[in-house]
Amino acid sequence: MSIESAPTRAPDRPSAHVIADDAEAVAAARTLAAEFAPGAAERDARRLLPVEELERLSASGLLAITVPREYGGADVRAETLAEVIRLLAAADPNIAQIPQSHFAYVNVLRRQGTPEQRTFFFAGVLAGDRFGNAQSEAGTKHVQDYRTRLIPDGDGGFLLRGVKHYSTGALFAHWIPVLARREDETLHVAYVPRDADGLTVVDDWAGMGQRTTASGTVRLDDVRVPANRVVPHHLTFTGPQLHGAVAQLIHAAIDVGIAGGALAEAVEFVRTKARPWFESGLESAVEDPLSIQRIGELTVKVRAAEALLAAAGRAVDAASAALTDESAAAASIAVASAKAYVDPVAVELGGAVFELGGARAGLDGLNLHRHWRNARTHTLHDPVRWKIQHIGRYTLNGQLPPRHGLL
Repeated sequence: MSIESAPTRAPDRPSAHVIADDAEAVAAARTLAAEFAPGAAERDARRLLPVEELERLSASGLLAITVPREYGGADVRAETLAEVIRLLAAADPNIAQIPQSHFAYVNVLRRQGTPEQRTFFFAGVLAGDRFGNAQSEAGTKHVQDYRTRLIPDGDGGFLLRGVKHYSTGALFAHWIPVLARREDETLHVAYVPRDADGLTVVDDWAGMGQRTTASGTVRLDDVRVPANRVVPHHLTFTGPQLHGAVAQLIHAAIDVGIAGGALAEAVEFVRTKARPWFESGLESAVEDPLSIQRIGELTVKVRAAEALLAAAGRAVDAASAALTDESAAAASIAVASAKAYVDPVAVELGGAVFELGGARAGLDGLNLHRHWRNARTHTLHDPVRWKIQHIGRYTLNGQLPPRHGLL
């Protein structure tokens, strides 16, 4: 579906619950995941955008779990955030990916926002506000070549001009954080209301997977932004930082969730629909020793992925408690290690559903191929081969990874 002029008004703010601690956050995620899972296949097949599901996600309070305690939030551990995302992704990775940028831009405010900006925006997040994203651009030299401009308007504010692509979450947002460069080429984030004049969100996402993330285009035609809605993001990378580690941890959690969801569906299919191979002489597919062997192998991989994700979360938490160049590097390497392992596992699990289910699993109406499509699409975000390079340099030569925010 393509909507050239998507609605320009943000959804009304829901009435959100305020989550108190890590345990409540995980419990809330489990409850929502159980509610979201039954409709995931149909939403994907018919590209039904999860508008109601996102309202429930906002109302649950889960989108505010990283707000600092001094501003009224639970300030959960990174390990908890990863587990929340993993649980949601196992149910529907589209819903899990939509708030990925939300958490990233909450972190930008934590790191570089003024006390006034934090007070204003964190109150909104606690009430249920969602941040989208207008970050990536098409046709540029590379992923960090941003051409969107933040131009002084002569009255103390700015004008935003540019076009953004892969803007996951923007269609569903109350605020759209926009990455843009000022005249001195420094990188800033402008927090723009979803209904701002000159801002258009186009629902033109046509990916083979993650179909309902609505990761389409954002157009910015001289959008006015007051100075108090602009944050100097470039300062994030002048010292030790965990911006990239947290963002990548969430991406890894989505992939672990996809793998776990695919395994669960494969097991259910073998138990209820698959037939034993005639040469086995067995009455049931669940007795087939080759299927048992394969399920065992896949289970080990998924559990290893879950363990690496949790370890990466703990490394981020340890670095956050005592942030130095060395602790930040250790956290980034732990997250990179998890993602380097997890990505191919998610893709493998997406295909293993068919391996275990047989010819019947290939029926389009079952939509089992969504697991592979989602894994293959989402794992394209960041090339694992570069993460392996940084891991090798760190391990062999003690070289700290770069501070570019994607590691």
